Amino acid sequence: MKLDKEGVLLRIFIGEADKKDGIPLYQAIVEKARKDGLAGATVLKGIMGYGASSRIHFASVLRLSEDLPVVVEIVDTRERIENFLDEIQDWISEGLVTIENVNVMIYRHRT
Repeated sequence: MKLDKEGVLLRIFIGEADKKDGIPLYQAIVEKARKDGLAGATVLKGIMGYGASSRIHFASVLRLSEDLPVVVEIVDTRERIENFLDEIQDWISEGLVTIENVNVMIYRHRT
């Protein structure tokens, strides 16, 4: 797949415990992105964070948080990202979604 120099970065901030049809929400989002042919997706697990509820979630040796912050990042064209977001927005009952312009410098894979 070829990706233009100008794209957008979709970031979806959710909790590790969020689910979609019994599987982790982040997994459902990445699988849908792959199925839809988006350029790529990455899931990042946070060690600490809080959102609209102001409840702090953190990982600690003494305490195992069951709902650590998770960020799903997906880069593609604005049109493809907006269409994708239209399809999954109802999956996100709590969280934050952002889109920002990015300059794609390198996008390649082994042949």
